[in-house]
Amino acid sequence: MRDSVSVVMFEGSDPRSRVEEMITAVRQASLLDNLEKMKMVPEIGSIYLYTNRAELVRDAENAGARVELNSTAPAGFHFGRALQKAVRDNNLTRVFCLNGAGCPLISPSELSMICRTLLTRENFVYTNNTQSADIAAFTVTDGFAGLELPAMDNSLALTLRDELGLEMELMPHSLGLLFDIDTPSDLLVLGSGPFCGMKTRAALDCLNLDYTRLEQAKQVLGNEYRDVALVGRVGAPVIARLNAILKLRLRIFSEERGMKSLGRIASREVVSLLGMLIEHSGLEKFFSYLEKVAECAFIDSRVLMYHFGCYLSDQERYLSDLGLWQEIENPWLQEFTRLASECGIPVILGGHSLVSGSLWALTCELNPDERESWRSC
Repeated sequence: MRDSVSVVMFEGSDPRSRVEEMITAVRQASLLDNLEKMKMVPEIGSIYLYTNRAELVRDAENAGARVELNSTAPAGFHFGRALQKAVRDNNLTRVFCLNGAGCPLISPSELSMICRTLLTRENFVYTNNTQSADIAAFTVTDGFAGLELPAMDNSLALTLRDELGLEMELMPHSLGLLFDIDTPSDLLVLGSGPFCGMKTRAALDCLNLDYTRLEQAKQVLGNEYRDVALVGRVGAPVIARLNAILKLRLRIFSEERGMKSLGRIASREVVSLLGMLIEHSGLEKFFSYLEKVAECAFIDSRVLMYHFGCYLSDQERYLSDLGLWQEIENPWLQEFTRLASECGIPVILGGHSLVSGSLWALTCELNPDERESWRSC
């Protein structure tokens, strides 16, 4: 129907450890919270959920989704082909596509804005991130069925623009459109703040997370003219946001943005200047230097991992994010995580989402007006 937008959601997981199960539990709760919001949006027509998680089926169907259950593990899942099949099988023309936990803090008004924008445009793709999209809304054109879409959703918007010629536009920057659940550090930010939905809150409350170092970092962020280090794939929007909301002295080293969507991880091309510093001086010196220049640090550690050739399991990366260095098997990552945990300043480790949506969430929490507006929702 031209007067409505179809939502296509993918949520698959195959947790092999307790830290992966934590992410799965919160993502699924967030998905169900988002389905409740979608019922409030008149521009949304049908909602299609594709998942390998049988426990999601009943609750998602009760929330209004049409669910297709399959047994494909994430390792064998090809996002592009699955999306094309969903479009073909359901004769879709205007699609809002997201993963199950994509934008868990999105509001009904933002959902409505995205749909209304899509309904007024042709040959168009609307996304929250050019190089690493969590969500994308697009019109289905004649060449879509034969296009070679990416295996992962991050580069969907780029592919639709570059290969199909769709006009791309970026969504406004906001907490609802930037925050995503990718790693345990995102769970820490979500669990320690006031923003999440009821089902997500209940899932987080079951995890017994340690918020100590994050709360220490918040104390630094909330004071004036303190030195804060941001390391990794740090983008301009979050830098501008920090400068607008908080009074900080930022020390930023941004590198390897787009390393996943541009294929640099797969081709083992990731290189880090800070990684070279660590090669020269060692991890102990690196963290001792960090203590001298900052009072807290947020590190997107994936850039350093790939620089050092550490192509690790989700379990290893997630254990590092939580500071559980004793349980890590990889020697380099164990030492890196131990020294980060023992550093004289609070060091928060995570992935790209830590230095993007999670930092944005912290600015909202530390801004009294925004925090109260969320409490009243």
